[in-house]
Amino acid sequence: MIAEVIIDSNVKTLNKTFDYLVPHELEKDAKVGTRVFVPFGSLKNLKEGYIVGFKEKSEYDLKEIAKFEKGIIPKSRVELALLMARRYFCNVSDCMKLMLPPGAIHNRVKEKVGQFIYLKKDIEDIEEDIAEKVIKSPKQIRCLQMLYENEGIHILDLEALADVDRVVVKTLEKKEYIEIVEQRIERNPFEFKEVERDQKRKLTYEQQVAYDTVVKSIDEKRFEQFLLYGVTGSGKTEIYLQLIERVLEQGKKAMMLVPEISLTPQMVDRFLARFGDCISVLHSKLSIGERFDQWEKIKEGKAKIIIGARSSIFAPVENLGIILIDEEHDTSYKSDMTPRYNAKDIAFYLAKQNKVPLVLGSATPDINTFSKAKQGKITLLTLKHRANNSNLPTVHIVDLRNELASGNKSMISNLLHKKIEENLKNKKQTILFLNRRGYSTFVMCRNCGFTAKCNNCNVTLTYHKDENKLKCHLCGFETHNITQCPVCKSKNVRYFGSGTQKLEDEIKKLFPTASTIRMDIDTVTKKNSHEMILNKFKDENIDILIGTQMVVKGHHFPNVTLVGVIAADSSLSIEDYRASERTFQILTQVAGRAGRENLPGEVIIQTYNPDHFSIEYAKEQNYDLFYKAEISLRQRLKYPPFCDIILIGLSGKDEKNVKKASEKLEYLLLKQKATNMYISRAIPSPINKIKNRFRFRIILKCNFNNSVINNINAVLEEYYKRNKNNVSIFVDVNPGNMM
Repeated sequence: MIAEVIIDSNVKTLNKTFDYLVPHELEKDAKVGTRVFVPFGSLKNLKEGYIVGFKEKSEYDLKEIAKFEKGIIPKSRVELALLMARRYFCNVSDCMKLMLPPGAIHNRVKEKVGQFIYLKKDIEDIEEDIAEKVIKSPKQIRCLQMLYENEGIHILDLEALADVDRVVVKTLEKKEYIEIVEQRIERNPFEFKEVERDQKRKLTYEQQVAYDTVVKSIDEKRFEQFLLYGVTGSGKTEIYLQLIERVLEQGKKAMMLVPEISLTPQMVDRFLARFGDCISVLHSKLSIGERFDQWEKIKEGKAKIIIGARSSIFAPVENLGIILIDEEHDTSYKSDMTPRYNAKDIAFYLAKQNKVPLVLGSATPDINTFSKAKQGKITLLTLKHRANNSNLPTVHIVDLRNELASGNKSMISNLLHKKIEENLKNKKQTILFLNRRGYSTFVMCRNCGFTAKCNNCNVTLTYHKDENKLKCHLCGFETHNITQCPVCKSKNVRYFGSGTQKLEDEIKKLFPTASTIRMDIDTVTKKNSHEMILNKFKDENIDILIGTQMVVKGHHFPNVTLVGVIAADSSLSIEDYRASERTFQILTQVAGRAGRENLPGEVIIQTYNPDHFSIEYAKEQNYDLFYKAEISLRQRLKYPPFCDIILIGLSGKDEKNVKKASEKLEYLLLKQKATNMYISRAIPSPINKIKNRFRFRIILKCNFNNSVINNINAVLEEYYKRNKNNVSIFVDVNPGNMM
């Protein structure tokens, strides 16, 4: 038997199959998707790889597979990896790794096992031996009584509860009263969660129509894609829960994707309250051991509902009944690392393959998704009203130019200050949103103009007051704060721009009696810190929550009646054709946190661009008007959805080499040029150096199809044959980040 093996390597020229003989005694273990170790070239150590097929003959003198690794990637997932490698222009092995359990690469995580105690004799025989004084020791008797009530207890728990030592346990084992069995211990992230169970709620008319439409697809066992477009607070989650209940009644499983780790705890609580512990959760803030056990729970069919972030789409779910993607507009569904996949694309593929519905939900849908819904390619389900009949919040726009003219240089406008005071008096809660962390966004010498920059990246350093350090938010570089200019030696060094730390300081000065809590990347480094901050804000009725985009989406706080957006313009200034879309989405989402129960909500948006259409329509919370304005601009400029954008990025430590490589690649693309494809010049990226690597890019505008895929793959193949340098190349289809 001859196996076709993909070698685990990021070398582009090795992205092909190699033939290996399967030893006769291992043939029964050889299946598509099996991980293997093989001798490769002149390497002394064995190389890891994956069997992707078999053949009868080979033209080469073959070596044998040396070792088979435990665990097999299902054949359907191998096929998915092969498709992804072609579509996302990366090595097959990069995609295969996504299909493995967390920590499985290099066998970093093993099953956790423990010793559990069971009675070996019948209880009647044990009671007789105690009565006849065959067992005299009070400790042994206590131990046996504890086991009668708690058979299958862990050995450490038995010793603690019965107040005995290991000698007593071993003595009972020797006398054959008990047996010690090694069993797997599940590292359960819900172990200490106490969630009160709830019942499904009566759906509104709009919710019922949406529910019935999707259920028809579930019952008919067919693929259909839906966009659940509902205003904030319209009850999309309740529809998800009831659709999943329908799927479970049919003996199938459900997958639910959420964009942010900060959303996962609240979503998990809702699901635990409704369905109990038949759920499995996958996200990066779990320990790698917990993620491994959750993956195994899914693989063994014990989990009926899978909730997780982007990568959970690759979980080994069998008998799938529905896939739901909440906040479908969120950019975190797009990977910015190889392989640069979009979880929505993978969900579409899996839903179609399994003939199940795919439901995308959002109050502010991605422009591309809404365009497809308008064209009838996706079934549109609309929720125009909040589920509890509460009104959308009242939104006020504050022109910061007028604030400056009136002498207010504070981060807090006069109107926002007044509204916070009123909220504090009324014992209501406030959320303040600023999408920049740290204290000051850059440090500059007022005499010579020197700005403190990262040693590794071409960006300014951010001042973090808590640690009195300057930090790079791209590579993590940090250094001591400067009080004297290193160039002109002046002490006229000033801090510019504002982050969440500075906002927190200012709020404490303006409202000294108010309780505050901050939520940004700097405060959520520890495990479960997202959940702890959100629970503390809700349960302890803390007055003001200050945060970045982590506080924007999906959270439900009944007592929040005021939301303040400190700098609405920050997302408008990014060099990206989606700047207006992102601004509208983030403002609408953050506004949706206010007044979600029967209390009236207010939103204050502070901006220097009050007339920008994204801010005007966010004030009205009118997505339809925003969509009409934005789609018109996109059509004139030929941006998605009227084309696809492919970004080819090159990076390396030598700037001249990277420039030369980008020009060669540009030449090959022009030579191979497909019909109706625009190819930009090779130029430096907007941030032209990150982590000591210089960056260039080429942008293609086209309709992404098989012809384009073939052309780009052919160009890359020709480039790698002719050029062997230290320049890395990646291809990103409709990138989430244009920087």
